[in-house]
Amino acid sequence: MGELRLEELSAKTIVAANNLTLRRGQEQFVTPPSYAIADSFLNPVTSWPRVVLDEDRVVGFIRGNFDPDATQEEFRSCVWRVTVAGDRQGTGVGKFAVLALAEEAKSRGFDHITALWEPGDDGPEEFFLRVGFVITGQSQYGENIGTLSI
Repeated sequence: MGELRLEELSAKTIVAANNLTLRRGQEQFVTPPSYAIADSFLNPVTSWPRVVLDEDRVVGFIRGNFDPDATQEEFRSCVWRVTVAGDRQGTGVGKFAVLALAEEAKSRGFDHITALWEPGDDGPEEFFLRVGFVITGQSQYGENIGTLSI
């Protein structure tokens, strides 16, 4: 494994981000990156789409949202999407991406980031808790709301 780095999503990396392969059973918890990619072009002011590269290989994708005027507090500074290639899960790629997003949030004046996830055996809850998120509520749809202080 080389040194991980972030790069803004581009025409050069979009196909690789969209083709990240997950572990079996995780598909039900993840919206394809192409949806997040489309969202980022609809909201270019608040959206923060990045790929995680290991040398020249795209091994992850993260999209953050920074909107201090969002009506729901949990969407003001949040992890909107995070996807890590199945063969790279558990190696620090996801944590690297989330902590980079947290640093970006801090540079924009936020003191925490949030994430929403569906509870479930193959879901991302264990990951978010390991990174340091604390469950602080539930959405109207039954998703857990986690908060990471920065």
